[in-house]
Amino acid sequence: MDLSILALLTQDGITNGAVYALLALALVLVFAVTRVIWVPAGEFVAFGTLTLAGFQLGRPPGTISLLVGMALVAGAMEVVACVRRGEPARIPRQLAFWTGIPVVLAAAGAWLAGPELPFWAQILLTLALVTPLGTLLYRIAYQPLAEASVLVLLIVSVAVHFALTGLGLYFFGAEGSRTPPFSSLTFTVGGVNVSMQSLLVVGTSIALIGALYLFFGRTLYGKALRATALNRVGARLVGVSPNLAGALTFTLGGLLCAFSGVLIGPISTVYYDSGFLVSLKGFVGAIIGGLVSYPLAAAGALLVGLIEAFASFWASGFKEVIVFTLIIPVLLWRSLTTHHHEEDE
Repeated sequence: MDLSILALLTQDGITNGAVYALLALALVLVFAVTRVIWVPAGEFVAFGTLTLAGFQLGRPPGTISLLVGMALVAGAMEVVACVRRGEPARIPRQLAFWTGIPVVLAAAGAWLAGPELPFWAQILLTLALVTPLGTLLYRIAYQPLAEASVLVLLIVSVAVHFALTGLGLYFFGAEGSRTPPFSSLTFTVGGVNVSMQSLLVVGTSIALIGALYLFFGRTLYGKALRATALNRVGARLVGVSPNLAGALTFTLGGLLCAFSGVLIGPISTVYYDSGFLVSLKGFVGAIIGGLVSYPLAAAGALLVGLIEAFASFWASGFKEVIVFTLIIPVLLWRSLTTHHHEEDE
């Protein structure tokens, strides 16, 4: 292995690691606030890529129909909940939020879909369509079971994963898609070719992570989520709504996963079920951070990307095995160093 190959593999590893870092942050965020191990995160990655690919082909993506369907289900659940609580006056407001806004976004996506739409506008529209799916998914699948145990929430996550995989096949089809790169420019630094695409992926990932840092540190809603992650009962006692915290968490998680799908689209061909394997690599990074530490999760995801890149060079047939084997010593070390305790009822 010479210096040029080393630099190329390092560049690929950092690029993939930046995408895995976003997924790891999404998984840590969702688990810290809601105690949900977000198994369906990979489906949001695939939906992000396939939605952008649909706009590239000039046709409305299947995300539009999926968004409308989930909005109608969430709206119906809110109507039933308001009637049971004896609050019929809240029905119009809840319907406007859970059904009206997603339907408007879906209508805008169907109207704007076309090859003449600029690439940057296609990306923004993709995020606008996929991100609300996270909010709706929380309302439909997780909010009714918000006080359940972690094991029950994990079982629900697995069921949601299979359901979304089937819906992905129905709405997007079995064909794979790949989106065009953000830039095809390359330049040489010290005799090493550097891709502008890689720089854009890493740069946008760092920018989004920085925006999240400012959100959690400077905004009221961000501080509310931090309080909920640290002490759910205490946050509730000071007026933080658990339902609001959960919905906002899944919204941010959906945004991170959708953006990861946009970033990974030019790197590899994505199918309706490809996101699960990608999210598992983000999960390995999240496990390195103990599902609680954002910096360690991001660093672990970057490590996963580098190991995957070098493993693809030395043993391409076993690169997935090598990456996922990394989780074994991490779990063993945490098992030996962490004090076990029963979950509070």
